[in-house]
Amino acid sequence: MNGKKWLTLVLVLVLGIAVFGSQFSQATARDTKIMEFSSMVGVPQAFTGAQNPIRGINGGGLPWTIASAQGELSTSGKLEIQVQGLVLAAGANAGSNPIANFKAIVSCLKSDATVENVSTGLFPATTGPALAGGGDAKIETNLILPQPCIAPIIFVTSPGGAWFAATGN
Repeated sequence: MNGKKWLTLVLVLVLGIAVFGSQFSQATARDTKIMEFSSMVGVPQAFTGAQNPIRGINGGGLPWTIASAQGELSTSGKLEIQVQGLVLAAGANAGSNPIANFKAIVSCLKSDATVENVSTGLFPATTGPALAGGGDAKIETNLILPQPCIAPIIFVTSPGGAWFAATGN
């Protein structure tokens, strides 16, 4: 290989690395975490139904409790949530989850101080008593969030959008 071909090959490689490297760093920068959490709280009695909605989102009709939760939300809209033992805390089915599907809502304050609630589709949840694995669910999805998403609150909700568990900044 002569010197001119060698120089051309080196230039092509350097340009390729520069182009693909910048695309990789931009993709990485867009995936910055807005929040990471290791707990959620079940809806207490005072927040059930429409009596004390949070950012326009009503609580479930009965109190709920949760054994554990973890997850994260990135600026690109990637949302991951894992809940264990999200079950009713009161009523005839206390200690059990009667709901086969949950969804999540991310509530953001926008730069003009208005609220935008962004909902996922449904995701499966195990039904039955928490002691038998009821109330477990995992979600991994991508949402289109307002930019910036200020002070996010993440809710796990019923299919209709009433919240059962929440966490936030």
